[in-house]
This record gives sequence, C-alpha cells and structure tokens, in this order.
Amino acid sequence: MIRVENLRHVYKTSTGDKIALDGVNLTINDGEFIAIIGTNGSGKSTLAKHFNALLLPTSGKVFVDGLDTSDAENLWNVRKNVGMVFQNPDSEIVAAIVEDDVAFGLENLGIAPEKIRERVDLALDSVNMNDYKLFAPSKLSGGQKQRIAIAGVIAMQTKVIVLDEPTAMLDPQGRREILSLVKKLHTQGKTIIYITHFMEEASQAQKVFVMERGKILRSGTPREIFTNVAEMKRLGFDVPVAAELAERLRKKFKLPKNILTADELAEALQK
Repeated sequence: MIRVENLRHVYKTSTGDKIALDGVNLTINDGEFIAIIGTNGSGKSTLAKHFNALLLPTSGKVFVDGLDTSDAENLWNVRKNVGMVFQNPDSEIVAAIVEDDVAFGLENLGIAPEKIRERVDLALDSVNMNDYKLFAPSKLSGGQKQRIAIAGVIAMQTKVIVLDEPTAMLDPQGRREILSLVKKLHTQGKTIIYITHFMEEASQAQKVFVMERGKILRSGTPREIFTNVAEMKRLGFDVPVAAELAERLRKKFKLPKNILTADELAEALQK
C-alpha cells in the first residue's frame, strides 16, 4: 500500500521557489489500478517520482508498505517494491542488446546469473519480446522499446509499477498495445499507477485522481469522473468520446446520465 500524507514539494529555481505539490493526500491499496490525470504542470510527474523516492518531500510524508521514503535506510526496500517506467524509453535504455538491458537492474541487485537468465526470459516473454532479445534497442519501434522498459521492471518483480505517460510518444496502435499490456499486468496482481493525458486510457482504471496546480481536485471511479462532462470541460480536460457524444445527444434523446463506453452508448440509442 502507498500512503501520501499532506505532501508538499518545492523546486528551487533561479527565479525563486516553485511549488509543484501542495498538500497532496491519497491512498493506493495493494492490487489497485489507478490513473492520475492533469494538465501540464499540474504535478503528476513530480508526484510519481515520490512513490519510489526519486524525489523526497519538502514536507509531509510518503509511505510504501509502511516504510517512510524520507528515511535513507528504507530506500533499498522502497525501490525494490516500486518500479518506474517513464515517457521516453530512449532515456531508460542503457545497454546495446535487449536482454542485457532487461538484466541491468538485476545485476545491480546482485542476483545470481542463472536467476537473472530465468527472470529476463520470463519478463521478455510476458511482453511478447523474446524474439527480439538479441536485437539492438535502436532497431526497435517506440512501442517495442517501451515494452523493453516495462520488461525491465517486471524482471525486478516489484509489487507496484508506476507508468509516467508511457504512451505519450507512441502512435495509436502502440498506445493500445501498451495499455493492453498494463491491464494484463494488473490482472496478474500488480498494483498499477498510470499517469496519462489520454482520457480513454484513464477510463480503463479502477479509480482516477484529477490534479491541478499541485493539488488533487477530485477522485472517483472513471464513471464518476468522466460522465460529469460539463465539469471536466470547465476544468480544461477532455473526456472519453462516448461520454462526450452522449452528452451532446441528450439534447435530442433521453439517455442515461452515466454513459462511459461506446457499447453503452450504442445500447442506449438502440433502446
């Protein structure tokens, strides 16, 4: 479980202090799939980097399985529990061969060579990239590179996977593939923290946190968040296409208020 209590983070800049997080409180339970959305500069990525102590609070607390991330003695166990996948896979790849890149974290942990081989093969198989294990990452597509980055986290066997806009640099097909992989990992018991600016992706989570100016404005299920179309638009957010279309069609048809998916909209119109 991850617990954030009154988290505040301030960046020191040449022009003065910049408040990135301002009193954030949230709880993420084991096995949940949560999405965090927000406009640029809302604090999403800063919050993500607190989950495995890449950043430490200016004030407030972050706990991972009861471990205070601010305590240097806990750093090793915190990072063994929480893995990170970032927006640009090129910034995460460190080796010239795919299988060596996936093995990199395990080698740093001092895992026995035979165990490393076993974990790397399992991780690559889980992301359907075993056929590419001897390839140079530079020869892969953006989606394939992101799969390799995720495989590296899977090999570490972390309980939690934090994905910070992992599909931002991918085409629609690549985005669908990565989201499908993430949903598969969730069904296997991983806790997923998914940061995105694609509302269709966020709607696949169990719970959504909406951020603005370093604060959490609201939280709820995707249905609770995205079917309030007028409020989301007022805040500057898009909503899933089906929810927005349903809102427009209500001017002519009597439709339920909580339509979220295309199938739900088709069924309501058919009735």
